[in-house]
Amino acid sequence: MQRFFNVGKIVNTHGVKGEVRVIPITDFDERFAPGNLLYFFADDQAIDPQELIVKSHRKHKQFDLLTFESFETIDDVEHFKGGVLKIPESELHELNEGEFYYYEIIGCEVYKDDGDFVGTIKEILQPGANDVWVVERKGLSDALIPYIDSVVKKVDVENKQVIIEEMEGLLD
Repeated sequence: MQRFFNVGKIVNTHGVKGEVRVIPITDFDERFAPGNLLYFFADDQAIDPQELIVKSHRKHKQFDLLTFESFETIDDVEHFKGGVLKIPESELHELNEGEFYYYEIIGCEVYKDDGDFVGTIKEILQPGANDVWVVERKGLSDALIPYIDSVVKKVDVENKQVIIEEMEGLLD
């Protein structure tokens, strides 16, 4: 079965000419370029996604506004609200050395450079200058690990392991 990855969440309609407001979940704006094929999932349990071809794309405030071929009015797109736009795994971009997709990081086990197990990455936050990895620890509160060179020393996505250097107060 083919895996799909989120690129945007449709949060509302915009105007009366079939435009939808999308919160992007991608670093690649070209995903929404006219002519691109996206897959609409009403929810994560959908087995048979609806194929949509992007007709137009523009930015408005923090949203991406999209129209799709054959969907000309607000009535045509009303049912898209709350759904998710996805792409198949085959369309993921090749990343440079040291770059990772979130799905590759979530689930990785985190170890200190002395070999002590810390926990498992369960979420990635984007508060500002750098990502912060939320590490679930057994019997302790979650640890927040900043993704910076002085802390994260090695990321091995194939073996689902991350090695960190503990800074004072990082895991307290």
